[in-house]
Amino acid sequence: MNTKTLAHDAPSAKVTTRDRILDAAILRFSRQSYEATGLRDIAGDVGVDVAYVHRCFGSKERLFAAAVEATLQPEVMLSSKAEDLAATLTKEVIQAEDYGPHDVRPLDIIIHSLSSADASRVLREVVARSFIEPLAAKLGHADALNASLITALLAGAGILRTVLGIAPLQEAEGGRLEAMMTAALQGIIASADARVEQSA
Repeated sequence: MNTKTLAHDAPSAKVTTRDRILDAAILRFSRQSYEATGLRDIAGDVGVDVAYVHRCFGSKERLFAAAVEATLQPEVMLSSKAEDLAATLTKEVIQAEDYGPHDVRPLDIIIHSLSSADASRVLREVVARSFIEPLAAKLGHADALNASLITALLAGAGILRTVLGIAPLQEAEGGRLEAMMTAALQGIIASADARVEQSA
């Protein structure tokens, strides 16, 4: 199993039982729906009692939220300087990843859980708290519209590129696709800057 997107990515980190539970949850939620994934199944995958899973995460919703955040890795995507953000975010979508049958792609959990009202509510909260709000803060804007639009563009392009495999979006790094996406993100960021200047 490839663990590059799982909780214990850091090579020197000590893998705890909590990490193993989170990894098992990531695998389960990335391959089946929220409703079809039970805490007992996850506990069984790790070889612990379901009560231990409850002690570590509190509920299925909280474990699901932790799994989503671990696969999206917002701290990595938002690590660049504000002026480099458009290019960095585009590279996160465009960069070629060699995913095997046992790998977890960043959007797999989202795709498998969109039909669930409970999961959609958790997804909305996690994306807002862990990505849109920090992105808006990084851009220096109180208005979350621009950060939400950037998030929508990234998610939509990611789904069409990696999940649906839309042919024109398969272009490698350094091509027209990367240039167009970077320009689109820069335009959204610039429109937010202009709005801030007008209101000042």
